[in-house]
Amino acid sequence: MEGAWKEMETRKKKLPIGIENFEKLRSENFYYIDKTGFIRALLNNWGEVNLFTRPRRFGKSLNMSMLEHFFSLNGDKSIFEGLEISKETALCEEHMGKYPVVAVSLKGIEAQNYEMAIQMAVQIIKRVPAKVQYLLESNALSEQDKREYRKLLDDNMSEAVLCNSLRVLSELLEKHHHTKVILLIDEYDVPLAKAHANGYYDQMISFIRSLLGETLKTNNSLKLAVLTGCLRISKESVFTGLNNLKVLTIADERFDEYFGFTDKEVKELLKYYGVTEHYEEVKRWYDGYQFGNQKVYCPWDVLNHCDRIRSTPDVQPENYWLNTSSNDPVKRFIQESANAATKREIERLVAGEVITKEIHQELTYPEIYQSIDNIWSLLFTTGYLTQRGKAEGRQMKLAIPNLEIQDIYMTQIMEFFKEKVQKDGDTLNRFCDALQNGEPENVEKFFTEYLRRTISIRDTAVRTDMKENFYHGILLGILGVKNRWGISSNQEMGEGYADILAEPDTKDVGIIIEVKYAHNGDLDAACKEALKQIEYTRYEDDLSDDGIANILKYGIACYKKRCRVMLA
Repeated sequence: MEGAWKEMETRKKKLPIGIENFEKLRSENFYYIDKTGFIRALLNNWGEVNLFTRPRRFGKSLNMSMLEHFFSLNGDKSIFEGLEISKETALCEEHMGKYPVVAVSLKGIEAQNYEMAIQMAVQIIKRVPAKVQYLLESNALSEQDKREYRKLLDDNMSEAVLCNSLRVLSELLEKHHHTKVILLIDEYDVPLAKAHANGYYDQMISFIRSLLGETLKTNNSLKLAVLTGCLRISKESVFTGLNNLKVLTIADERFDEYFGFTDKEVKELLKYYGVTEHYEEVKRWYDGYQFGNQKVYCPWDVLNHCDRIRSTPDVQPENYWLNTSSNDPVKRFIQESANAATKREIERLVAGEVITKEIHQELTYPEIYQSIDNIWSLLFTTGYLTQRGKAEGRQMKLAIPNLEIQDIYMTQIMEFFKEKVQKDGDTLNRFCDALQNGEPENVEKFFTEYLRRTISIRDTAVRTDMKENFYHGILLGILGVKNRWGISSNQEMGEGYADILAEPDTKDVGIIIEVKYAHNGDLDAACKEALKQIEYTRYEDDLSDDGIANILKYGIACYKKRCRVMLA
């Protein structure tokens, strides 16, 4: 029976983790959540130039690949069989496989300087004309046309030729095929983000403005254009004079279900792979985004976690999103929280509460970190905050979407705290001296000072174990500066695990610390519980075996920015 089950399991479709090529996904037996209704919605809600902004890892590139294979003259129509769009017979007859398609992704333009970035742009963009070299044999093109085409294949093409390349190629394709062109530009804003990070933003914005202006504004061969990106760069900065632009952001109700997985789609996926018992944890960790009126999950997280639980059913949820970017918006947000009001707002967000803020979705990269107000807007557009309910003009109710993003905030809060604690040697040494000398009143006094300075954890939606880990981390951050002390965390001792074991550089002292969160605010009771746990698990046995006679056992209870310290 077990062998038959394993054989049946191997016949399941593969999970498409990181697969962005629609044809490969459909032809090589990958599981596909049908988003082809996007094509119908796009054609029925016509816009000559359409910009879709969504956070990273929400399926933008896969949808662009889907559009390319649907419209392309040489596309394989069979890969759409059985999908939602195939029911739209009249629409498919009119548009499917009927257009030359120019598709390019700009996300590979990443360089330390402008000159290298332009060289990369040449290599990326010239791949597009390289796919249609039949134009060199076309009877519909003049010799002058063919000379213009050859320039597009040249590694040493000038910047002027590069800026005009997509428009020129569109014109040549229209001449040859006698039909207008579909243009797809994926991740249009990535070169701008990289340029801003590396100090050549002004040059890159000028290039992108020229490229898009020539391609979208003066291109009479254009049937339809679709662009994607994370940010909606202000029209004045990039799309100057472009009057045919339709912008569809995460706040827009149109197309709201076509990026990200809906709750129904996630339930069906988990059922298909026989892991429905994990639904609640998947929902808590990876759901919670609101695009328009639609609640959605992050596809990257759902697919990765489903893949792991298929092989290891008891695996815990983890932060898959964390390693796909620098998470710089959250880091900068935490660093800008110098004033008490912003600090309280971060505390409320981490606790699961809602904050109302004025959101500006049109920004330029130089503006992003100029003020805390712009950082709120950045966190919203990049998925670190999401909308709750309806917006009232620019006023939006914002919340952290789920446990995964909450974990990113808490990680960045802790990193920021550790950076700050390094600069506070005087208070740090007094805290450690008090700890080593068995002075619980002073340990409590100095630890409370630290809690008042940092961003705290409010007693609402955050799980108790996460709160305890937070305060545990603060203690480790303080103690970690004593590089001559031996510091262990959750080390197996006696009959259990000590929260923190500290061994100062004097050989006759050992310190055991048990941290508890007083979820009802009763610090004394939580402290006594911590000390009871130390006695019950006999943490001190291992230290005694090592010949340490003076063992200090501390119970530390925390609640928001208050703490209580008791010594056994």
